[in-house]
Amino acid sequence: MNPNEPLAPQYDAADVEARLYADWMARDLFKPSPARGGAPYVIMIPLPNVTAALHMGHGLNDTVQDVLIRFERMRGREALWQPGTDHAGIATQNVVERLLALEGKTRFDLGREAFVARVWKHVRATGSTILDQLKSIGCSCDWSRTKFTLDPALSHAVREVFVRLWEEDLIYRGHRVIHWCPRCHTALSDEEAEHEDVEGALYYIRYPFADGGGHVTVATTRPETLLGDVAVAVNPKDAARRALVGRRVRLPIAGVEIPILADEHVEAGFGTGFVKITPAHDADDFEVGKRHALPMPVVMTPEATMGDAELEGKPGGRVPAPYFGMERFAARKAIVAQLKADGLLEKVETRLHAVRHCYRCGTVVEPRLSDQWFVRMAPLAAPALQAYRDGRVRFIPERRGDEYERWMTGIRDWNISRQLWWGHRIPVWYCDACGTSKAYREDPAACPACGGPLRQDEDVLDTWFSSWLTPFSSLGWPDDTADLRAFYPGTTMVTAPEILFFWVARMIMAGLHFLGDVPFHTVYLHGTVRDTKHRKMSKSLGNGIDPLDVVRRYGADALRFTVTCGLAVGTDIILDPDDLEASFAPGRNFANKTWNIGRLLLSHLGGEAVASLRDVQAADLRLADRWILSRLNTVVRETTDALEAFRLNDAVGAPYHFLWDEFADWYLEEIKARLRGEEPGGDGARAVAVHVFDTVLRLLHPAMPFITEELFRRLPGRADVTLVTAEWPAPDPAREDAAAEREFGRVQSLVDAIRAVRAEYAVPPGKAVATSTASLSAAWSATAEASRGFIGRAAKTTLQREPLSGPAAQALLPDGNAAAVALADAIDVTRECARVRTELQRLDAQLAALTAKLANPGFTGRAPAEVVAKEREKERQWTEKRGVLAAKLVALGCA
Repeated sequence: MNPNEPLAPQYDAADVEARLYADWMARDLFKPSPARGGAPYVIMIPLPNVTAALHMGHGLNDTVQDVLIRFERMRGREALWQPGTDHAGIATQNVVERLLALEGKTRFDLGREAFVARVWKHVRATGSTILDQLKSIGCSCDWSRTKFTLDPALSHAVREVFVRLWEEDLIYRGHRVIHWCPRCHTALSDEEAEHEDVEGALYYIRYPFADGGGHVTVATTRPETLLGDVAVAVNPKDAARRALVGRRVRLPIAGVEIPILADEHVEAGFGTGFVKITPAHDADDFEVGKRHALPMPVVMTPEATMGDAELEGKPGGRVPAPYFGMERFAARKAIVAQLKADGLLEKVETRLHAVRHCYRCGTVVEPRLSDQWFVRMAPLAAPALQAYRDGRVRFIPERRGDEYERWMTGIRDWNISRQLWWGHRIPVWYCDACGTSKAYREDPAACPACGGPLRQDEDVLDTWFSSWLTPFSSLGWPDDTADLRAFYPGTTMVTAPEILFFWVARMIMAGLHFLGDVPFHTVYLHGTVRDTKHRKMSKSLGNGIDPLDVVRRYGADALRFTVTCGLAVGTDIILDPDDLEASFAPGRNFANKTWNIGRLLLSHLGGEAVASLRDVQAADLRLADRWILSRLNTVVRETTDALEAFRLNDAVGAPYHFLWDEFADWYLEEIKARLRGEEPGGDGARAVAVHVFDTVLRLLHPAMPFITEELFRRLPGRADVTLVTAEWPAPDPAREDAAAEREFGRVQSLVDAIRAVRAEYAVPPGKAVATSTASLSAAWSATAEASRGFIGRAAKTTLQREPLSGPAAQALLPDGNAAAVALADAIDVTRECARVRTELQRLDAQLAALTAKLANPGFTGRAPAEVVAKEREKERQWTEKRGVLAAKLVALGCA
């Protein structure tokens, strides 16, 4: 880039973005250095999956983070944006398994070691893709610090944490009902089994008394699980039903007898009052089963087909032969049909109910009794909850803190084992010879108790078990590193509300437990990207937007401008996937407007040095100069305040409106005569204009880094300076000038009022009109006289103090003032009179008919109230319009 070359007529985003980003990288501008003495500011990036591609969720989330990082970096802080990727156990394994399926193979054909090697090969080939895509939207991470959750250092931290929790008795292996994904063949945590409202059926089934003479009715949405029922429960306080406790009923289909028992789990007065108890296939029923020492038969395989787990795939037990091996939903239909045939299906109701689905593949999750590893969460949650209550962690918006508190208060133990091969393998070894098991920091060679051989647990850890450590594992923990001392605790966490419990809450718990401090003090949970039907964008719905496509068509700054402009705190972003022009053209248009402002300004600088604003004497500043500097001062304060409060829409909106509506539309127009040498004061105008444009580019840089950098480097004396590390503007109280704002406001009002008259009477654009200021107050008259030249140019008018003699329209102003605009020489008065009279006659006829309609009780008494109200509003508007037309006739002298 040659700063002395004129700017191209059109902004070429692709050329500018690639060139500038390469320059930023070459100059290591994104690296923090505590040695420089700045206060640290740290954001840990929400780790994208290593095999993921950029989507609009990333486009929003990473733009927000970059805006904050660039803002704080410009404020002189040592800003660390820590990047990385997540190994994403389920997602990545699924990707590679699908690739194997195309070859006609499964992971079992390869074996564990070969399959893991195959996944590593895929990750190494594709793992940097999303990071490169983040660069394309301008993300200013310190890429030299990029981490991967399976890196040796992070794996060492994972193992250290597991062993410590084991030693503290906070990790245990339990036999419990967990969420099971039949597609991914693994357990899921509560947070990974996501609720989705679906329309389904509620089946009312009769369970006959074993001794004859009646039945009880239970209601269930999963009739296939009745094969695993071991009891029917009633509430012990239910007087109408507790008399049945102790009796037995015959289980439909299976034919076995089960007892009726009393348990507080049953909600009195809810449903039929009888609840089927299936301990192996329902988490609440499991607790009932433990309290009453009930058997817990598993009647479904890991593949979600019907079969008794204890029979190792052989027919028999609780699952009758006709249903053995049947897929669960097919079994549901068959069982319902048999119940109907047996006269045991009382009724079926259709209703909406919440069904858990796997967060990765979308398969309906099956509650299933299984041996899994768990973390005891209550001891970890208590300090994390207290940190929120003490104000050491705050949430934006504040309502998210209430959600955090509710979840922490009722937290359940975390199921951390996954039946996968890709991930951190659980560091527990078993000795079959002496029956011991232990967690090890290093792989053991033999059993320390008996010297016998050891076998490692087959499961891997939940992906989030490594992610919850990244605020400190990425800085070198468990070693005491310089980075850990400099950058922990961090500052801000920016993410979507969907992972508040997956990740954010767990990071707070881990930071407090292992380092004694929270990992960040502010959690900003921004909105979700949705389409115009307010549906979350997703691949499955086909309503997504490819951010890279947006970048190619409109530029990265347009993408960033769009998402930040729509990001009011606590609200979602609405974009139209079917009309990218409507969504992103405003950002592109603003970039083009900013470019054209730069071209105009630079064209009047002539490549010469421009005086610093500090060197311009106050006496040399005109009214417009003082006004724009005072307004700039306000915009600097508003933008800074908005960024500090995470109101990114306001942080972009303030400089946007200032640059377009005030600097371009008013100030540059006002100083054109000075810039062209037609009026004195050109040097002062250039100094003010460059200072203002420089400052606005700084304010916009966090949101629109590329175009602001390109234009900034073209300003005099800035070719070798970068906005990345430039100083953030500070408000200057000395520039506040209420009097200048008030007086220039009068200038704007005069110009706007005269322009409004011209538009109202269709005065041709090239036709000048005379305007009389005779009726203005002294203050308004003085303003008009002092700014006569600019008002004349801007409103295409000549000002005169004498009253007008012919037809004139009133240019209405604040404070009861009005200027008179001559019409006789500007338009064909006779023709305009005829046109207005015709319009007035037509309106009078319509108004008379409407008034008669509203005076008719037959209409007002019978028509709906909202229809009558609309007609009355129409009458009001037409009456008001009639007054305007009558006033026009008076102004034209043809009343």
